[in-house]
Amino acid sequence: MNSTSWLLSSWFILLVVVWSLIWKGIALWKAARNNSMPWYVVMLILNTIGILEILYIFVFSGMGKSDGSKKEKTV
Repeated sequence: MNSTSWLLSSWFILLVVVWSLIWKGIALWKAARNNSMPWYVVMLILNTIGILEILYIFVFSGMGKSDGSKKEKTV
């Protein structure tokens, strides 16, 4: 492998690692705040290059929560 090829592959790997760490950090923080222990453990163990983390942040983290738009019942 020549030096140019090695340098490009090193930068690509670094970019993938940074990308993954950013999404993993955000997703783990949200899972911890939502008390989602199963999600937290799965995302901590599996490395999916940010795919599972992005799905959790945008799809699964809001499930089961009310958006606060419902009015409370008055007695």
